Amino acid sequence: MTESRHPAAHRPLRIGVQLAPQHGSYAAYRDAVLRAEDLGVDAIFNWDHFLPLTEPFDAEHFEAWTVLAAMAEQTERVEFGALVNCSSYRNPDLQADMARTVDHISARTTGTGRLIFGTGSGWAQPDYDAYGYDFGTVGSRLDDLAADLPRVRARWDRLNPAPTRRIPILIGGQGERKTLRLVAQHADIWHTFTRLDDLDRKIGVLHEWCAREGRDPAEIELSTGYTVRGFGPLLDGADAASRLYDLGFRLIVPAIDGPDYDLAPLTALLEWRDRVNGL
Repeated sequence: MTESRHPAAHRPLRIGVQLAPQHGSYAAYRDAVLRAEDLGVDAIFNWDHFLPLTEPFDAEHFEAWTVLAAMAEQTERVEFGALVNCSSYRNPDLQADMARTVDHISARTTGTGRLIFGTGSGWAQPDYDAYGYDFGTVGSRLDDLAADLPRVRARWDRLNPAPTRRIPILIGGQGERKTLRLVAQHADIWHTFTRLDDLDRKIGVLHEWCAREGRDPAEIELSTGYTVRGFGPLLDGADAASRLYDLGFRLIVPAIDGPDYDLAPLTALLEWRDRVNGL
């Protein structure tokens, strides 16, 4: 699949960063958020886990949604969210209310919120076991997510005050039978950790689901990145980033871990973004 064949290729390129809320102090995390915004990133994400995902597993770690509320106050410009919220951990109506509240917090300077509601079905069994949630199966968790997403939108429509904007939904995952169907039905952004050589085929599957669901794939922004756990296409050079761009990906989100949160890898990506966008 080339850029000319991808219906969302008209979108500008954006560079985000996932700052993993592990292995460091909250002061260091807050500093990293502010530095990332100052560098010029377009979006900042955390993740929704209760325990570190990489060794040492008993190191410092912070909860996602309370951090997002703080990010809403601390930042002025960037969009932000969880990559991704685990729908298993909270009632969907509560999730909607939390997201609406954080949306309003982030709108304090412009009147328009900046939250991206990133969500998924969950996968990290140690989180479930440690906090007493039923892990179920991959299929049951995806079925639960399918039931939750309409409730989230419906609750947003009933809340007073309403969200400041139509909060974009990002769905993370790559499963071809259920996840990509949910993306076609509900997502404004699809974030995938698929390896580079398989991305073309996955995009084709998403387009098939869009056709079945009557959805224009141009409405869905494609997002990917490389996580601290080794998921996703390794962004090890300009060629890899250019290949992602040619496939139609317009949100690139590398992950940076604590305790130091070295943001130096973002510099080349931000310069590339500006060249591509003609800035």
